[in-house]
Amino acid sequence: MKKWGLALSAVLAAGTILGACGNKSAETGGKASDFTVAMVTDVGGVDDKSFNQSAWEGIQDFGKDNSMEKGNKGFNYLQSKNDGDYVTNLNTLVRQKYDLIYGIGYKLQPAIEEIADQQKKTNFAIVDSVVEKDNVASIVFKENEGSFLVGVVAGLTTKTNKVGFVGGMEGELIGKFEAGFVEGVKAVNPEATVDVQYAGAFDKADKGKAIASSMYGSGADIIYHAAGATGNGVFSEAIDLKKKDPARELYVIGVDKDQSEEGKGTSKDGKEFNITLTSMVKRVDVAVKDLAEKAKNNEFPGGEVISYGLDQDAISVAKGDNVSEDVMKKVDEYKEKISKGEIKVPTAPVK
Repeated sequence: MKKWGLALSAVLAAGTILGACGNKSAETGGKASDFTVAMVTDVGGVDDKSFNQSAWEGIQDFGKDNSMEKGNKGFNYLQSKNDGDYVTNLNTLVRQKYDLIYGIGYKLQPAIEEIADQQKKTNFAIVDSVVEKDNVASIVFKENEGSFLVGVVAGLTTKTNKVGFVGGMEGELIGKFEAGFVEGVKAVNPEATVDVQYAGAFDKADKGKAIASSMYGSGADIIYHAAGATGNGVFSEAIDLKKKDPARELYVIGVDKDQSEEGKGTSKDGKEFNITLTSMVKRVDVAVKDLAEKAKNNEFPGGEVISYGLDQDAISVAKGDNVSEDVMKKVDEYKEKISKGEIKVPTAPVK
């Protein structure tokens, strides 16, 4: 299997050759207006304010740029309420003859492998995992690099020298977030401790809130979440605590997209505040849109692994109002060191 990096400039330089892929390209060589694309969410849902939502925004942008409408003649999504929905939803989209079908999240890997074997004329893409099939493109990100940088922000901002990490489910993927974050905190603040806990789910805001309550109660003043919709509970807890004590300094670091909106709250005396410190922005939307453009232009990279990182500006750190300019300058310094290979960010936690 080939492995190659993909520059985000391809999004702006998409070709003008009109074509299609999957069922229609193989059979009719259809026009661009015939091209259809859809995605299957994981259990976090399309409105998780994170990973799935970012992917859906990318598909919507692609549809808008290509004058497409939502529906089975343009672009669409199916939401998975539980893991058992993945195969069913993928099969539904195949029957509706979508040219490109995305599985959003590593949890869809087994289902994509199964259906891709059965439907070899349909093109699929998996986000955050690798499926070695000729009709599947695999999109992966260097989340450890972005997590290192928000770790730098946390390490330089914490007043208590106690920070937290809330993961969705333990595994190789979320381990990259944890490893990078811990390494970034330690790089700038060796005295700081990082409390790492996993919720065991990506769709349990109540568990995220409970873990955050425990961490903030133990003295942590910053929590980084990589937990999808579970992370909504982390924001909820931080906002509730800030309402009770407006003078208290405590923050949340968002993930996948700029989650500054999720950090907004209003104190009892009517004053607005925002507990989002920064976010590790993972441009799932750009990656999804870019691959759809390639597929539309009959350039579907089946069997390839497409890796997005700092070098392609696919991973970044959102500049929040609560982060000082000095801290952001330090982030830029570490970003340059990582890009030059001077720092190798680990991809797995040290146990």
